[in-house]
Amino acid sequence: MATIHDVAKRAGVAPITVSRVINNSGYASEKTRRRVEAAVAELGYVPSGPARSLRIKRTDSIALVLTDITNPFFTTVARGVEDAASEAGYTVTFCNTDEDETKEQKNLDLLLRQQVDGILLVPAMSKPDAVSYIRGHDVPVVVLDRRMPDSWADVVRCDSEGGAYKLVRYLLDLGHQRIAILTGPQGTSTADDRLAGYLGAMSDAGIAVEDGWVRRGFFNQASGYEMAVQILDQEPRPTAVFAANNFIAIGAMKAFQEAGLSVPEDMAVAGFDDLPEALVMDPFLTVAAQPAYEMAQEATRLLLARISGEAPEAPKEIVLPTVLIIRQSTGEALE
Repeated sequence: MATIHDVAKRAGVAPITVSRVINNSGYASEKTRRRVEAAVAELGYVPSGPARSLRIKRTDSIALVLTDITNPFFTTVARGVEDAASEAGYTVTFCNTDEDETKEQKNLDLLLRQQVDGILLVPAMSKPDAVSYIRGHDVPVVVLDRRMPDSWADVVRCDSEGGAYKLVRYLLDLGHQRIAILTGPQGTSTADDRLAGYLGAMSDAGIAVEDGWVRRGFFNQASGYEMAVQILDQEPRPTAVFAANNFIAIGAMKAFQEAGLSVPEDMAVAGFDDLPEALVMDPFLTVAAQPAYEMAQEATRLLLARISGEAPEAPKEIVLPTVLIIRQSTGEALE
């Protein structure tokens, strides 16, 4: 077990300085504080007594770390978090990572220095590193939107695999067999789960997925556009596309429009996540909609329960269902 003297030696300071930093008592420069916190994390140091003694002072603030604040889905999530937090007397700090693990780490370092009471995290990748780092600083964390395998963490998410299955099943029921999927990067659970739902529906329908029907990119419009252009080169061309999030769908619709294709007559398009009325496209998208606001509220309440010590000891996973909303972007297969 590391001692306070080990931490002091690693950080190049006196033991009393380490005590000031971890107990938030007395003065320590920001540079010194960062060195001590880094040494504590590297050595896994926990002082005697309950681990919560590391955090004597409450700040009545929590943080929400998102991957793309410009996405309407996450805008709704942010509103849900803020409403629930405000009702409980907490303020919220918002951070954006752009699906970048390096940027995510910088944001987490900043938030931990600010001593937020808890963190709601949409991880850049579905691996335990970020959660372990937060918990190593004795800060409660709840993972939003994505699965977090091999990690001790509360998770609040929607059923991505089930929603994708329902959406692809609907396209199959319309008579489409050549269905392509445009999804996000491997290792991101929402991208992987939606691909699994697509593959499950195609398999259950007895349809072999051809090379080129599965396209991986990023959850943004530019990537959706690029992937859609790629599938247009397929021969024979797919008659329907499942876009694994709303931004991918918008990019794909632009590519189809520029290629002179009509939706849904020439190409049926279905997406994951709904869009606000201000962004309505003509034809408007058939979607598997996630209850973003409710998910955010559930996650915030769970985090606040962790902060107050009222949550059950074992981590919880709350999985909310999606809703299939049928609109004008999907029609029966014409061939």
